[in-house]
Amino acid sequence: MSRTIAFDYGQRRIGVAVSDPTRTIASPLTTLQRRAGKRPPWPEIAALIAESEADEAVVGLPLDLAGEENEWVAEVRRFGDDLGRRTGLPVHWMDERMSSISAERAVRGMGLKKSDREQKGRIDSAAAAVILETWLALRRNQRRASGETE
Repeated sequence: MSRTIAFDYGQRRIGVAVSDPTRTIASPLTTLQRRAGKRPPWPEIAALIAESEADEAVVGLPLDLAGEENEWVAEVRRFGDDLGRRTGLPVHWMDERMSSISAERAVRGMGLKKSDREQKGRIDSAAAAVILETWLALRRNQRRASGETE
């Protein structure tokens, strides 16, 4: 069974999460480093997709608090478009407003030492998991509403 992979695309890091094969549970996978203004680490992204056996991707869309798009959203959309073109995966978009805040709260609630809790990479991968979890729940609800069986 294949999985869904999710990306929280940031200026310095890309948080990555993956679903279980039933697409019920989202788990943080890793965080990739990147330099602002530089290309994403495409070889590492391709390897993660292959290793996780993903057949679709979700990319967090960083809308502003009013739900509007800005320059950063345009860059994230370019990343998602490139992701789809390079991998052949369908790319779905998910509003990521507040995902980092939810992820930070979840990480802080894990009972880790302060130095481990505050690692930015841990929060970025957790944010990707929040984005994916929200998208999976939305898709389940849409299927139930339309009478589809899972």
